[in-house]
Amino acid sequence: MSIQTTDQDDRTREHDITRAGVKATAKKPSFFKMRAQLLDQGRTNTALARTENMWATLKVYASGGENGLHTHPNEDHTFIVLQGSARYYDADGGHTDVGKHEGIMLPAGAYYWFEATSKEPLVLVRIGCRVGAQDASGRLNMRGEPMPGDSTENKRVPVAVRDGLHVLGQVFAQHIFSGTCAE
Repeated sequence: MSIQTTDQDDRTREHDITRAGVKATAKKPSFFKMRAQLLDQGRTNTALARTENMWATLKVYASGGENGLHTHPNEDHTFIVLQGSARYYDADGGHTDVGKHEGIMLPAGAYYWFEATSKEPLVLVRIGCRVGAQDASGRLNMRGEPMPGDSTENKRVPVAVRDGLHVLGQVFAQHIFSGTCAE
């Protein structure tokens, strides 16, 4: 069986797209690679992609790294573990351990904090989505006060990098990416 398209078929498709209120070139996808510097101390955030309502971030925490108890009142978000493990705590002190290829979904307003529990650095993908029309970047402590991500209250410490780069579940020696080998 042979499928042939005609100019009429193309015009019909264009008409259907226009009629649906969608212009084929209006929005473009974005592509990204997940590469992160491993750490001996601290944590880093690497923006991967962003739209008006959703964003993806690659996060790395050194072993033992953590953040403070907080909530994002206008953002649903999820964490997916790519390497290492974490223990997530709720506002009442309950906890759940999350390992490689596991995750947690946090609805807007849920209080939580977590710590990296593995000996190796914790590497996470964080995907967030705005809830409602408000600014989704806000983070509040238990008193309902703003809590900046880079604050001591959020347990921010100086970053110390480790030799090696995390790429899709594997660790490569730093010299591989210094120009001596092709990516």
